[in-house]
Amino acid sequence: MVRAVRSLKPAAVLRRWAPALAVVLGGGSLSAAELKRAGEEARAAKRRSDESFALLDALQSAAPLGFALVDAGFRFLRVNPAFAAATGLDPEQHIGRPIEAVVPALWPQVKPALERVIESGAPIVNVEVTGEMPIGPGEERHWLATFYPVRVENRLTGIGFIAVEVSAQRRVEAQLRQAQKMEAIGILTGGVAHDFNNLLGVIIGNLDLLAETEHADAEVLELAGEARDAALRGADLTRRLLAFARRQPLQPQELDVNTLVSGETKLLERLLGESIEIALELEDGIWPILADAAQLEASLANLATNARDAMPAGGNLRIATRNCELDAAYAAQHPYVTPGDYVLIEVTDTGSGMTPEVMSRIFEPFFTTKEQGRGSGLGLSMVFGFMKQSGGHISVESELGHGTTCRLYFSRAAQGARGEEKSVAEPLPMGRGETVLLVEDNAALRRMAVRQLGELGYRVREAENAPQAMEMLARDPAIDLLFTDVVMPGGMDGRQLADRVAARWPRVKVLLASGFPGSVVSGGGLARGAHLLSKPYRREQLARALREAIEREGRAGGDETGAGPA
Repeated sequence: MVRAVRSLKPAAVLRRWAPALAVVLGGGSLSAAELKRAGEEARAAKRRSDESFALLDALQSAAPLGFALVDAGFRFLRVNPAFAAATGLDPEQHIGRPIEAVVPALWPQVKPALERVIESGAPIVNVEVTGEMPIGPGEERHWLATFYPVRVENRLTGIGFIAVEVSAQRRVEAQLRQAQKMEAIGILTGGVAHDFNNLLGVIIGNLDLLAETEHADAEVLELAGEARDAALRGADLTRRLLAFARRQPLQPQELDVNTLVSGETKLLERLLGESIEIALELEDGIWPILADAAQLEASLANLATNARDAMPAGGNLRIATRNCELDAAYAAQHPYVTPGDYVLIEVTDTGSGMTPEVMSRIFEPFFTTKEQGRGSGLGLSMVFGFMKQSGGHISVESELGHGTTCRLYFSRAAQGARGEEKSVAEPLPMGRGETVLLVEDNAALRRMAVRQLGELGYRVREAENAPQAMEMLARDPAIDLLFTDVVMPGGMDGRQLADRVAARWPRVKVLLASGFPGSVVSGGGLARGAHLLSKPYRREQLARALREAIEREGRAGGDETGAGPA
């Protein structure tokens, strides 16, 4: 530590011995006892002064805040170890050097504050300065600094400033803003996808009916088939939007990550081509996870596709797995992460990498850096939504020219956790004259569903909202099944209607239809006996869902049938 020149005057000692000094200066003399007492008090005052300076040195050295003192020419007089650690220099290397030479990136922000202190003679509080240090990792750092005048005998002898680094807080704030933005986009996306599902439901349903018309010629059937294929591709696009919005239906099951990754490798080899080499580093003893296997495979395929596009001349793709723990410190730096045990899947490529500007937008739907026609911009957004909906976490690190690493963190499955069993395909079942009450506020979708239900062998009653459905049930107790949309206007949605029907008419079976069924289940479950069908649905899916709802006893929490168009 470099010490400033000391000029302490023990005033109390001088005042006490002032009369005696006057005697001496006037030609008199002091007794030996008086001289001894004066010497003892002077030594005691010096000892106290030394202790005060030692305490000041200790406080500055131990302080976690950066402290510096500069003269009127803005040259360093003193710094503490915390300040020196931020600049990457030893404390002695600062002394006598101007601020501009030590931290050039901060000088344009610091200079106005120093000049204001000199002009006003008042402290300047909470000035935020941002920049890169000349020595260190080369990343942008942030400080809050307070500048204040230092006076000796009412004369300005320098300017002190105290700085606290807030880089970690700024990073967390940026991540939180990004998370809030993604949440808002997700809500908007989910709403759009729901309405789009209704439109596709009308198109797909009517095309299915047209294809089964007895007198339709070959040309009509061909055109109907092409239109239906396009509508099904639109339904797939909607599912990817719902994945981003975290409203897709999932079928989680206990998975062995190493087995899944190993089995996916052959597909990835065909996807990437011969110019890209895949290396697996799978750690032994990987914990099981609870996740949707199909969505995890699709996520890995999306990451591999992005890696392939970033390596047009070839390269290496590394997939590694390992067990890890995300502690409270990591969770504090990443909003919505819960500390605990996780299984990590790490995908690293040797591609072109990304700039910070691109990195800030990679999870946004429809954002892409690829040429027109080569990418929809939904790959990473789907992975993002799948990870969030699965209770996991995704992080991406990339540097331009040095490749990209994507890390997927899945919570360790609880012991004995079991996944949902997928339904086995069955021949198309027909109705047996049962009466179905259809509740749908979309008139076009209602007309299409009425015709489909009739052709499947059901008698149909229809209502456009929940209150009307309740009135019809009260008048006609012979209704066998309630088939209702979930999202409806009028103050009562489909799930609330199902709850009331289950309480008042427990024998009436319930089948719900929703454009984002995942949110229906996560929003509190379904009434006892209720089943769930994803929109848009094919005629075959509707037929099976109806028979399952009518013939099987409902399970607690509801069942989910189908996951959109086949």
